Amino acid sequence: MSASRESPPRSTLSTVRESLPPGTLLGGYRVLETIGKGGFSLIYLAQIDETGDEVVIKEFMPQKIARRNQRGWVVPMEAKYTEDLYRGRKLFFLEVKALASLKHPNIVRVLAFFLANQTAYLVMPNERGRNLGAYILERGGGLSTTFILDVFLPVLDALALLHKRQMLHLDVKPGNIHLRYGDGRSRQPLLLDLGAVHPLSRGRARGGQVITSGYSPVEQYYRSGNVGPWTDVYAVGASLRTCMDGCTPPPSIERRPHDPLVPAVVELKNRYPAYLLEAVDWAMAMDPAKRPQDARELLNALTRQIGSLPQSELSGLAPSQRGPDRTRAPTNRPN
Repeated sequence: MSASRESPPRSTLSTVRESLPPGTLLGGYRVLETIGKGGFSLIYLAQIDETGDEVVIKEFMPQKIARRNQRGWVVPMEAKYTEDLYRGRKLFFLEVKALASLKHPNIVRVLAFFLANQTAYLVMPNERGRNLGAYILERGGGLSTTFILDVFLPVLDALALLHKRQMLHLDVKPGNIHLRYGDGRSRQPLLLDLGAVHPLSRGRARGGQVITSGYSPVEQYYRSGNVGPWTDVYAVGASLRTCMDGCTPPPSIERRPHDPLVPAVVELKNRYPAYLLEAVDWAMAMDPAKRPQDARELLNALTRQIGSLPQSELSGLAPSQRGPDRTRAPTNRPN
């Protein structure tokens, strides 16, 4: 996860669960403040002690099984959790090492990772910008087609790299997409919170790892679920729908047997182009076999559609989004 001074107000971010106090020195980094928390981690704004440059540090500290002792170490909440904590810490460290090998402009960079206080730490840049989830809440949804494509085509490209490397994100949602500032606009997306990333074994993984209501497809709820790249695709579709509706889709577990979610091609037909609405419904299919099977398939389908649009509909898109023959400079784009 990355952070910025323009993330949600500090007062809304809990600093309980025995965070490290400001001023704590971790290797060559000094903690400034706690800026967030997840089910498995605490997030700190810190600075490099020698230069004063700001970074974000993610500390492995699973909420349900760990606590901090008087020495500042992360220890099991009870003796029965010792093995679980050890296994989780080892997996966190191994997965961070794998993520450090990913080089993509829309995936958060790993600056360093290390062990201390009997736990693991991940160091990332402090990227200035704003969170997509907060932006949707502020605008009430209804984000423009241009804005949506500016954000999600690069995100899909980043996910395509993960899938090519036989890895899954498993927690794609607007809250995990950071909009960096660039050229006066916060439209350079960064895919965050890769702590949930799960390596595929022989092309598949089991469900039951991470659940985010509204964004996790039904197979992710069960350990017997057939989780794969198509699982991330569902989450992308749900995130796209949230940009349009302004609210989180119903939990997938509630979409059967009687689906309360009106298809996007029906609900939003007068507000967005048909190809984009069809992509959302395709990605959010309840049956995993009926979705795009990975991020690259959905990305290719969208870019083919964009490439076939008349020039009059392409004036707001960045050159990279128009296909090889679309070279006219973009006009000013509405948010």
